[in-house]
Amino acid sequence: MDTNNKAKYIIFSAPSGSGKTTLVQEMMKKGLPLEFSISATSRGPRKNEIHAKDYYFLTEEGFKQKVLAQEFVEWEEVYHGTCYGTLKSELDRITALGHIPVFDLDVIGGLNLKKILGDQALAIFVQVSDIDVLQQRLRSRATDSDESIQKRLDKAAYEMSFASQFDTIIINDDLSKAIDHSYHILKQFING
Repeated sequence: MDTNNKAKYIIFSAPSGSGKTTLVQEMMKKGLPLEFSISATSRGPRKNEIHAKDYYFLTEEGFKQKVLAQEFVEWEEVYHGTCYGTLKSELDRITALGHIPVFDLDVIGGLNLKKILGDQALAIFVQVSDIDVLQQRLRSRATDSDESIQKRLDKAAYEMSFASQFDTIIINDDLSKAIDHSYHILKQFING
C-alpha cells in the first residue's frame, strides 16, 4: 500500500449501535466514487453475514499469520480473542479501481488508521446524544446476548471520550439529518 499516491480515504467510527454502518451504506448509495473497505476479523459470521462482502472471516490462527506477514495497515484486538484489521490488499484493490475506500471501524481502529493515513483521510466520529439510545438500538438488533450488549455499552462510554480526536462529529439522533450532514462533509472532502 502506497500512501504517497494522494489517494483519499474516509473513516467512519463510532461506539457500537451509533449508526455508523447505516451511514456508510447510505453514503455508498449517493453516487460518490466510494467503495466499502471490507475489514478482516477473527470472529465467526453472524446471521446473514457473508465472507468477502461483510468481512473477511479468518480463523484466529489465519489472522495471526497475516499479522506476522505484515499484511495489515492496522489491526487490533477489539474484544478479548476477537481481532479486526484493515488489509493492505483491500486498499490496493479499491484504489486501483479509482475509488475512495470507506471504512466502518471501531473507535481505536479509526484513530489508528487516521494516524497512518494522515491528511489523506477524513475521520468521522458518529454518536448519539444519549447512552440509553445506544442500549435501545443494540437490543433491537437481537443479534447479541445481554452480556455482549453490556460489554458494548461499557466500551461505548469509554469510546465517546475519543470523539474530539476525529476530524468531525456527526450526531445521529435523526437519521435523515445525519445522512445529509455526512454527504455534505464527504462531498467537500472529495472535491477539496
